[in-house]
Amino acid sequence: MTASQPPVADPHALRAARAESFNSAAAQYAENRPSYPSALFDAVEELAGRPLPGARTVDIGAGTGIATARLHARGADVLAVEPGAGMAAEFRRALPDIPLVRGDGNALPLADAQADLLTYAQAWHWTDPARSVPEALRVLRPGGALALWWNTDALDIEWIAEAADRAGRFLDMDIAAAKGKAGERVERADPSGRLDFAHRTVRWSRRVPADTHLDNIGSHSAFLLTPEERRTTFLAQERAHLLKVFPDGIVEETYDVLLLVARKP
Repeated sequence: MTASQPPVADPHALRAARAESFNSAAAQYAENRPSYPSALFDAVEELAGRPLPGARTVDIGAGTGIATARLHARGADVLAVEPGAGMAAEFRRALPDIPLVRGDGNALPLADAQADLLTYAQAWHWTDPARSVPEALRVLRPGGALALWWNTDALDIEWIAEAADRAGRFLDMDIAAAKGKAGERVERADPSGRLDFAHRTVRWSRRVPADTHLDNIGSHSAFLLTPEERRTTFLAQERAHLLKVFPDGIVEETYDVLLLVARKP
């Protein structure tokens, strides 16, 4: 346990607290988190072996609907699954016409062999692969695909690497190690080796006001669990660093989206 985290009895309790923290910050999450580029969904189609239009798609751990909205816009027939009450409420506010059910990837509230595509955007790491892998295989039809992806910071860009280093020191975490490389992500995604993942990295960027960038940082679970005074002080210091790099107050965030796709035989 670090000084920036509340006293939690054990790692499992800390993990649960981090997952639950999003529900109190759902509006902040929806407003400030980055979306995903069109090239990502092109890659999903390529690696899944089918087009998104008409695909029976389940977006699991859908959160406030950032990925769900993009999948729907690409023509997928999407059902969202989300465990958190606060996140689900924000989803329903933003996307009232897309069906949403409460549940999580460890015990999907879905029938067998009904989905062409299961997607987890920034969400697979909240599951237990010993349970979520069998559940994915149960719900996918033969030939269907499981797609996992994460927006990760482009750490080869100097200012981003420096910011990650500052955040890591503040949180007592190795940010670069936590993000991992593609091979490490594959191993963690399915330690059993039942799934044969192909992977792709898609680089993209967005330009946002400094406030949006800082609120994005603050919407991550490690920061949400940090005492408010410490969090506020850190973000104020980050603003000063940002304005040295971006004196006009418009920040160019660059991301590498790590995509893993496995097809069901």
